[in-house]
This record gives sequence, C-alpha cells and structure tokens, in this order.
Amino acid sequence: MADLESTIKPILAVLAAIAAALLLTAVLRFTANRLFRRIPDFPRRSARAKLPVFGVLFFVGVRVALAATLSSQGWFQAVDFVLVAGLIAALCWLALASLSIGERMVLRHFSTRSTDNRRLRRLTTQVTLGRRFIAALLITLAVAGLLLTIPEVRALGTGLLASAGLISIVAGLAVQSSLANVFAGVQLAFTDAIRIDDVVVVEGLWGRIEEITMTYVVVRVWDERMLILPSTYFTTTPFENWTRNSPKIMGAVELDLDWHAPVAELRAHLHDVLAATPLWDGRTGKLEVTDAVEGLVRVRIVVSAADSGALWDLRCLVRESMMTHVQQKHGSSLPRQRWEMIDAAN
Repeated sequence: MADLESTIKPILAVLAAIAAALLLTAVLRFTANRLFRRIPDFPRRSARAKLPVFGVLFFVGVRVALAATLSSQGWFQAVDFVLVAGLIAALCWLALASLSIGERMVLRHFSTRSTDNRRLRRLTTQVTLGRRFIAALLITLAVAGLLLTIPEVRALGTGLLASAGLISIVAGLAVQSSLANVFAGVQLAFTDAIRIDDVVVVEGLWGRIEEITMTYVVVRVWDERMLILPSTYFTTTPFENWTRNSPKIMGAVELDLDWHAPVAELRAHLHDVLAATPLWDGRTGKLEVTDAVEGLVRVRIVVSAADSGALWDLRCLVRESMMTHVQQKHGSSLPRQRWEMIDAAN
C-alpha cells in the first residue's frame, strides 16, 4: 500500500503541476489581452508567446512537484538536471518570442504614426538588427547556462579562466573576418549608411536592400537575383545610395541626332509626354543640347520621379516616345554620316 501511494503521489503532483501551468497560462494571456486591448491586433501577435510561457510554468511546476515528492530517490538528480535544462531553454524561448513581439509592435506603432518613409526605414533597420543582436546574446547566455549545469564543466571553469588570455588571442585571429563583419553590421545600422528598402548600386548592379544581418547584407537586384555581400563591403567599398536622403530621384535620357533636329519641337513633345504620364512627379523635365561636335548633336533629357522604380519606367517611356516621334515626323534628324566627293583631277 505504501509503494502504491509513493507511486501515485508523484504522478498526481505532476498532473496538478501541468494543470496549474495550463490554467496560469490562460490567466496570464487573458490579463495581457485586457491590459493591452488598446493595441491593435495584440492578441494575434502575442499568440506566439503562449507556448513559451506554458513551457516555463510547466518545467517550474514539475520540478517543484517532483522535489516535494521524490527528492529522496537516487534518480531524482538526473531528472532534476533535465528539468533545469528544459527550464533554461524555455526561458530563452520566451525571451526570443518577447523580442519578436516587441519588434513587431514598435514597427507597427511607428508605421501608423510616421509619414516619413526615410525615418521609418531607418527605424526598421535599427530595430531589426538590435533584435538579432540581443537574440544572439540570449542564445549564447542560454548555452552557457546549460553548460554550467554540468558539474564537470563547472570544474573546468578555473582552468579555462587561467588560459582565457591565450584562448582569446587564438580565437581573435581565427574569427577576425567574422568579427569585422559583426562590427561592420552594427556600424551600418547605427550610422544610417544604408537602410532596409534603400536603392543602391553595387558591383555595377542596381538593386534594393532586402535584409541587413550582423554579418552580411542581402541586395535584391533588378532581375530578382539576391546579391549577398559581407557587411564590410559597405564600410570599405564606395557604393551608390539613391535613397540616402529621399526616395525622389532624377535621371537622364541621351539621344544622338543629326544637326537638322528641331530642338524646340522636341522640347514641346517632351512636355506633352510628361504631362500625360503619372510616372512624372512634376519636379524636373527639361531638354538641353549638351554637345554638338563632328556630325552629331547630343540631346540630354532630365526627368524626375517619386522613386527609382518609377524613374526607370519614365526614362524608358521618354526614350521610346522621343525615338518614335523623330522616326515618324523628322526622319532627316536621324543620325547619319556624310561624305564629300572631291574631284582628284583638281
């Protein structure tokens, strides 16, 4: 009878701990939803923290239940070690989930309040990189905590500290490039050199910043390829940032024409084309002759648009429209080569 009671009692204690964890998780979730009910979409966004919270409460409850009923058993130490390790992992999971929820809430708050796209992209870059940095630190601390729960590892602590100087030198030399990328990633985030969704030209390719991590930057180029560059590239190599101060941008279209080209009429046609398209933002639209040497006249058209994507389409539209206009109405203005016949007898 005593053996049966000693078997049933721990099982009932564990079941009670699980039930208490479920109940307390539900109460905490209900309370949080009531407290933050003014935040739009909070219940859905906070749902990812439900399992981590239950995990923490589960491991705490089961450990307390078993310690109260089976602490005298010889195998309790092994079970307790597993429960402590699970608790550390669950705490790390909860911290990571809280970071993710906080990131989404902060970005949503500022995206609904701020009309400054540049400021919002800068905040997105800094918050995202900050969350990743803290997450890496939390995971490192969790792994260290798990290792320190092993008595053999704790015993090695003194020896490791004694040789920490030599180890740090060797490790620094081994991961020098990786550490340089980490520091470069932090520098990029907080010096505002590039931001997520910035338009850049790197390695001769036009693209948009898709992602910034601690060690590399992902650039989506115009043909949907992903160009992955180390963070140190953007701190050591010159590159173009077309949206550094504003997404508004200007671009040029150049045409080589014959000297018979009617510049005034082409300028009037350009104004008609710009007035008829929503791609033009109305800031700049002019046609000028920038060169007139040998047998050609160079006409340069400068137009402006709200962003780089609209500018590309606008430049293509203007180029095609001007080319068609010259072909159909001023064929004599097309580029040509001239030769003069000289009588050799004279």
